[in-house]
Amino acid sequence: MTKRIVVLLMCVAVALPMLADNKIANRLSESTAVLQTILDKQEIPKNVMNKAVCVLIYPSVKKVGIGLGVSYGRGVLVCRSGANMNGPWSAPAMYTLDTGSLGPQLGSTATDYVALVMTKRGANKVLSGKLKLGADAQATAGPSSAQATGWNDPNIDVLTYSQAKGLFAGASLGSASMGSDDTANKDLYGKDVNASQIIQDGVVQVPPAGKPLVNLLTKYSPKYM
Repeated sequence: MTKRIVVLLMCVAVALPMLADNKIANRLSESTAVLQTILDKQEIPKNVMNKAVCVLIYPSVKKVGIGLGVSYGRGVLVCRSGANMNGPWSAPAMYTLDTGSLGPQLGSTATDYVALVMTKRGANKVLSGKLKLGADAQATAGPSSAQATGWNDPNIDVLTYSQAKGLFAGASLGSASMGSDDTANKDLYGKDVNASQIIQDGVVQVPPAGKPLVNLLTKYSPKYM
């Protein structure tokens, strides 16, 4: 019996890291698919993306509730590298999203979000590991292609885009809180690294699971303009 318990514990010890790796790989894959879909729909104008210094993607954020809804999701952050944040796209950092919304709600939904960080001020807040929209950074719904000509508002730190599945179309991030998912980052890179080290210090290379996302961003917006 003791030998069986030891064998079982060894199997669990081996399986847990594999499960964590699969979850992170799936998150990166789903984030890439969400961004690809939104770009294919031309929901995010190219000239707006070219001005973004960071991109946050949250696939399938769940919301359930009647009267008071709560949303929670896990996503990915990628920024332009370099001291001035105008270089090639960085390795991805894992992030969380936590938000509440008031108003009548019935049923449940999953919503994909993409947030473009447009200012270095906003990027510094994001890279600090914790950001609350409205309090730490000014956010608004991103312009469509028809509205994007000449868009330039230095007072707006974050532009948000979403695509809803289910009953809640047009969902908004509102006063969402975004934070670094340090546990997932450790699982992805095999060591304790925070968002700033990943993005700004370049202490890690783009992992294989993150290359499709970085390649997509590089293809759509190769240069900061």
